[in-house]
Amino acid sequence: MIEITTYAKLLEEGKKTLETAGILEAELDAWYLLSDTISIDRTKFLVDRNDPKELDHDLLEQYRSRLKKRAMRIPLQHILGIQEFMGIEFLVNGKVLIPRQDTEVLVEEVLKEKGGTVLDLCTGSGCIAVSLAKLGHFQQVDAADISVDALDIAKENAKRAGVQVRFYQGNLFETITQKYDIIVSNPPYIPKEVIETLEPEVKKYEPYQALYGPNHGLYFYETISKFAVDFLNSDGKIFYEIGYDQAEAVCTILERNKYKEIEVIADLSGKNRVVKARK
Repeated sequence: MIEITTYAKLLEEGKKTLETAGILEAELDAWYLLSDTISIDRTKFLVDRNDPKELDHDLLEQYRSRLKKRAMRIPLQHILGIQEFMGIEFLVNGKVLIPRQDTEVLVEEVLKEKGGTVLDLCTGSGCIAVSLAKLGHFQQVDAADISVDALDIAKENAKRAGVQVRFYQGNLFETITQKYDIIVSNPPYIPKEVIETLEPEVKKYEPYQALYGPNHGLYFYETISKFAVDFLNSDGKIFYEIGYDQAEAVCTILERNKYKEIEVIADLSGKNRVVKARK
């Protein structure tokens, strides 16, 4: 069955559907869904947008079905199944945290290190470990997560990126047996009461386990910092992503555990985003 319409009308239809649902970037999200569903790039759209097209009805129904999902506040990345991070395309679903641009600040700091071995704790989609293996000059990159489902996604992302990462299933250091030059982590750090204030895309559709940080968001920083000293080589370094208001607390935790050269790095908007230190 064929439907005659234009690309411009389809985009406008999508934009209105998402605006009605309260999606802030309605036109942009509608464009991503349209371009992915009917396999059209921006240039072709601009040239042909007002020309009547004979389009397959089933394909258009798929587009409209995706619009309905987005209107339900299902994340765009879950609908498309991918998210770009550090120039690499990562598979994502409801079992892993969607990679954020904020986390690129953490990866870029670790990439300044010119070698050694790396352990990524709470790896989730594997975006940190895979990016470091792909873009860095490290002898070995390992990654651990408590979630079997997350590790399945991370392993597939490593395979797609063509890198070797060793994955371990367990709670933090539970299954780790060696020492590393670098330990990096973007752990769950959002307090329970804050999660309730987040957008539906986050609080309803991203894994709670990957968001919630007990003890006012500081539990994982306290636990990792305490035990990392036994898993870091002499003069090894630790790198954390933090919430914008957690720098002082995380620095205090590192000081309490006898780390030195503690440094806070801000993101492009000026918010504190990374804390690093040396054993």
